[in-house]
Amino acid sequence: MSRIKIKFPEQNALFTTTIPVRIGDLNYGAHVGNDAVLSIIHESRVQWLKKHNYTELNVAGVGLIMADSAIVYKGEGFYGDVFEIEIFVDDLTNVSFDLLYKIQTEKDGKAIAEAKTGMVCFDYDARKVTAMPEELKRVLTTV
Repeated sequence: MSRIKIKFPEQNALFTTTIPVRIGDLNYGAHVGNDAVLSIIHESRVQWLKKHNYTELNVAGVGLIMADSAIVYKGEGFYGDVFEIEIFVDDLTNVSFDLLYKIQTEKDGKAIAEAKTGMVCFDYDARKVTAMPEELKRVLTTV
């Protein structure tokens, strides 16, 4: 069975943040659950957007919608851990881009997961894909 591989670009991260593991992030195995990892990358993406005074509903006049996601698990995370999340950009088109995420523990740099979300510029009023604003392109390419 082939495994998902996420290849990170050579450039520096667009954004880095830290997120503490909450008790609700744990599953029955007493480690961070797979659903929580998706929630953690969502939170890190929203923090990155906020840094630029954006929201997922208004990024320089357009919305963003997630077209796909992939997560590769590298290690276990536990309650009390603080995750450091680095966000990178890849595969820019006229209407979309990928965000890549490296998640590791802040304390010792232990790899927890790598993830990718395919983000598409979306007009929520017209309910259709729309062109990426130049302002967003600049934010995505200024690293």
